[in-house]
Amino acid sequence: MTEMPKIETLDVELPDGRLFVGGEWEAGTGAEITSIFPADGSVNRVLRGASREDGVRAIERAKKAQADLAWRNLRPHERARYLYAIADGIAANAERIARIQTRDTGKTLRETRALAASAAGTFRYFGAALETSDEELTTRRGDALTLSIYEPLGLVAAITPWNSPIASDAQKVAPALAGGNAVLLKPASWSPLVSLELARIVEASGLPKGLFSVLPGAGREIGNLLVEHPDIARVSFTGGTETGRKLARQAAEKLMPVSLELGGKSPTIVFADADMEQALAGILYGIFSSSGQSCIAGSRLFVERSIHDEFVARLVQATKALKIGHPHDPATQVAPLVHFDHRDAVAAHVARAVAEGAELLCGGSVPSGAAYERGAYYLPTILAGVSNTARICREEVFGPVLVVLPFEDEADLIRQANDNDYGLACGIWTKDFPKSWRIARAITTGTVWINTYKQFSISTPFGGEKDSGTGREKGRAGIRAYMAQKAIYVDLSGAPLPWAAPQVTP
Repeated sequence: MTEMPKIETLDVELPDGRLFVGGEWEAGTGAEITSIFPADGSVNRVLRGASREDGVRAIERAKKAQADLAWRNLRPHERARYLYAIADGIAANAERIARIQTRDTGKTLRETRALAASAAGTFRYFGAALETSDEELTTRRGDALTLSIYEPLGLVAAITPWNSPIASDAQKVAPALAGGNAVLLKPASWSPLVSLELARIVEASGLPKGLFSVLPGAGREIGNLLVEHPDIARVSFTGGTETGRKLARQAAEKLMPVSLELGGKSPTIVFADADMEQALAGILYGIFSSSGQSCIAGSRLFVERSIHDEFVARLVQATKALKIGHPHDPATQVAPLVHFDHRDAVAAHVARAVAEGAELLCGGSVPSGAAYERGAYYLPTILAGVSNTARICREEVFGPVLVVLPFEDEADLIRQANDNDYGLACGIWTKDFPKSWRIARAITTGTVWINTYKQFSISTPFGGEKDSGTGREKGRAGIRAYMAQKAIYVDLSGAPLPWAAPQVTP
C-alpha cells in the first residue's frame, strides 16, 4: 500500500456545540461528547450532551408548543410550507452540511453531498404528500355518515444512528412534523454535529418554537428518558438490534407504538447466468461503499457453485484495486470508519473468524503508511471457507467485511439465505426474470434488489423482518405512522336509538 497523497483540507465552520432544547440554544449539562475527524483523529468539537434535566425541559416546551391550536389547527397545505422551507434550507446549505457530516463521520464528500440532497428531497416529498393526503368518507352501513380522520399523536422521539445522520434525521423528522407532531431528535454521540446544523435550518424555516429539539446524549440517560416519559407518544428508532429489543420492552410497558429499523446480515446472490460485470460492480458497491457501515450492506455473498471460483477470483482482484483514501479525495472509494473503537471492533470480528477457520482472501488489516495509521482505516476484506453457521455469517460486523459462500441450486440457496436471524435486504443477480421473481418472493426480507443494490426512493416503504425490526418508514403512508386514526359517526336519521325509545303499551 502506497503512502496516501496529501489532500487539501476543506475547512468548515462547525456548530458551536450548544444544543437545541425546545427552540432555545443552550449548553448541555450531560456527559461530555467528543466529535473526531476519523481521517486523522483530530478533534472537531468537544461539547456537553443532553442530561435528563435538559430532556425534561425540551419535553415540556414541546408539549406546550404542540398543544397550541395555532399549530394543531393548521391545514395540511399550511403545514407543508414549513417542510418546503426546511427542504430549501437544506438545499441552500448542502455543501456546508456535507462537509460537517464528513468531519463527523469520515464519509467521503461524494457520499455526504448525496445524503444532503436526499434529506432535502425527503422534506420536499413529505410536504407534497401532506398537501395531497386525503381523509376518508367510509362506506355507509346504516343511518350515519361515517368518516375516518387522522390527528397528531403529540410528541414523537426520533433516535437516529451515526452512519448516515442527515438522511436518517430527515426520514423521521419530516413525516412526524407533517403529521402535526412535535419532534425530539436524539442523534448518536459519535455524530452529533450535522443534526445540530439541521436544527439551525429548522429554526430559520420559522417553525413555531418548541416543536423541534436536538438532544445528543447517552442512551442510558436521554434515550431512556425519551422512551419512558409519559408524554412521548411514539418512538422511531434506527440502530442495533439489542438496543431495539430493550426499547421495545420499555415501550410495551406504556403500550406505545414504535418503529424499529435494526441490524442486517443481508444475502447477495450471483447466479451462473448473471451479467458478471454488473454483478461484480453491484457486490463491491453493496458491501464496500460507506466502508461497509450500512445496515443493508450485502455482507453474505452466495455464488452458484459452477462459477464460484472464477467469480471470487475476479472479485478479490477488483477489491484489491479499490481506492482507500481520505474522504476529501474525489477518487476515494473506501474512507475511514467512523471511530477508532469501531475500527478495532471490526478488526476483532475478522481476527476471530480467521481463528475459527475462515480463509482470508484479501484485506484483514489496517492499510500501511503513516497517513492511514493516523485515521480509522481498515482494508476491504473478503473471507471464505466457512459454512453459513459460522459466527462471521451470523453477526453484523458493520464494516467492510464480506463472507463468500457457494450454493448448489435454488432450494439450497433459499435455505441458506433464510437461515439467519436478520431479514433486512437482499440482492439478486441473474438474467432470468422468472427465477429472480421466485427468489425475491422466497427470501424473508424487507427489501430486494434485482440486478442492482442500495438504490432507494423516499416514495417506497422501507423496513425489516425478524431481528431487523418492525414497522415501515418512507412512502405516502409514512405520515400516517405518526398520526392517530379516529372514527366519527354522524347520525342522519334524526330518530332516537331504538333501544332507548319508550315502550308502547298495547
